[in-house]
Amino acid sequence: MPQSAAGRIAHFTRQYGVLFAADAAAWGIGILAALVLRFDFNLMRIHWGWTLVVIGITALLQLAAGWLFSLYRNRYQVGSFDEVRVLVLDIVVVMTVAWLFAYVVGYGNGIPRSTLFIAAPITFSLMGVARYVARLYVERQMLPGSEAERTLLYGAGYLGVQTAKRLLTDAKGSALPVGFIDDDPKKRRQEVRGVRVLGGFDDLADVARRTRATKLIVCIGDADAGLMRRVDEAANRAGMTALVLPPLDQILRNNSVISDLRQLSIEDLIGRHPVRLDTESIASYLQDRRVLVTGAGGSIGSELCRQLARFAPRELIMLDRDETSLQETQLSISGHGLLDTNDVVLADIRDAGALERLFLERRPEVVFHAAALKHLPMLEQYPDEAWKTNVLGTLNVLRAAQAAEVSTFVNISTDKAANPTSVLGHSKRVAEKLTAWMAERTGQRYLSVRFGNVIGSRGSMLPTFRKLIDAGGPVTVTHPNVTRFFMTIPEACQLVVQAGGIGRPGEVLILDMGEPVSILDVAKRMIAQSGRDVDIVFTGLRHGEKLHEELVGDGEGDERPYHPKISHARVDSISPSVLDHEGWVARMDLTAEAEERVQ
Repeated sequence: MPQSAAGRIAHFTRQYGVLFAADAAAWGIGILAALVLRFDFNLMRIHWGWTLVVIGITALLQLAAGWLFSLYRNRYQVGSFDEVRVLVLDIVVVMTVAWLFAYVVGYGNGIPRSTLFIAAPITFSLMGVARYVARLYVERQMLPGSEAERTLLYGAGYLGVQTAKRLLTDAKGSALPVGFIDDDPKKRRQEVRGVRVLGGFDDLADVARRTRATKLIVCIGDADAGLMRRVDEAANRAGMTALVLPPLDQILRNNSVISDLRQLSIEDLIGRHPVRLDTESIASYLQDRRVLVTGAGGSIGSELCRQLARFAPRELIMLDRDETSLQETQLSISGHGLLDTNDVVLADIRDAGALERLFLERRPEVVFHAAALKHLPMLEQYPDEAWKTNVLGTLNVLRAAQAAEVSTFVNISTDKAANPTSVLGHSKRVAEKLTAWMAERTGQRYLSVRFGNVIGSRGSMLPTFRKLIDAGGPVTVTHPNVTRFFMTIPEACQLVVQAGGIGRPGEVLILDMGEPVSILDVAKRMIAQSGRDVDIVFTGLRHGEKLHEELVGDGEGDERPYHPKISHARVDSISPSVLDHEGWVARMDLTAEAEERVQ
């Protein structure tokens, strides 16, 4: 037992001995300074014996109080605001008890009653300075090593400040902040731990030259694709490497840390949009509701399910005809892919009877219809398949929803439905009109949501380009002037979920995709990032394909009453009674006119 006690004392001495000694010395200096001030610098009036006794008692009290308030138990970071707050309480307690002792022994012994009151603020100042010096020493030891690259931070807001602090305390980090770049004139004199704002974005090349920085980290949470392209181009001109932080929501969920930097990807350059959701309107129609998603195994449907799960629906029903895709979705949400639970349903939207039985049995209250055929050239070859899935399949889901008295129905459409020229565009346009027709019949919120190309979705352009580049090329582009709208899968799904909370019956909500992007420019950027010498070959526009896509059709309007990135438009409704299969097949021959317009 004595050895154990001795061991604890030795441990305390090693870990906290210097800090306690500094605190005890601060009390000693504070009390002596108080007596000197109290006696107008007449040292002859000080009773040194009793003064040393009071200092000794105060040091013992500091040891006890410091242990009691965890100042010497490694609870608080040295020099932090949390420690300073506790330090105030510690000094008040020590001062009070020491004053009582001094009051008893001080009468007639040269210890004025005001001594401890004068000593306390002096002691607090000395303790604070000691802790600040200790913190500076510790942080100095944590600076990145000499091998770390000199780095500029673009954005001196909250995210930039936190990034600078994190990088400056990462001894194994690969980036050493040497300055900020910020366009806000109010921040031109700002400094964070010696890292100053050195200029605006237009000054990047000059600042990089003066600081010898080789990296540029974008610390702007709302950076969109246009800004990312500007940053990438400016960094290239300055001979720097542009880096980006993980998304802020991943940092907040502890899925990433600020130091998890990565180079700008092609997704950042063409599809990064800031999206802020009105979670109150979303929660009101999803929370504690039975929600069903068709096409839940697809790129859009699976991400949609992951986002819907965050809003605590009473039941999330995931429907798809592909069992493997369903398993992957279930695995990403539930952590298992057993496929033996009621949340996954294997069914085909072409089977009207199976859909109606399912809807009547499970009684969903909110439906997101994401199941569709989407590859334009494939559907040009097989227009009848588009009719069966995108037209009749949508009608089957709508009728099943009507039978189950679904209150909110969101049909996911595409920009190709605006002034359509392809089989895909026509089929999705009819699906929008059928949804509007059902809204008229039920009076419920049945609406469509329209957006363009989704980055990273299965079979989309970027994965295809990557495979072609990896194979050595050539990369095939249909036309040198072709443009498309882009957004990421999570952003598209976020706005789809938001649309379900603000859409009105029969509307088509059109998601703002920003500026259209040149496909040739994307191909060139991807080839440049790969570092390979790959040719680009132009194949010509395919049957039914547009040179430039549109988000809003003629006469649809562009009203944005609720969300700055969501336009509200109206489309004519169409009754299923006028749907004509033979007329559909004949009408699809009209897509040849699109080729004539662009040739």
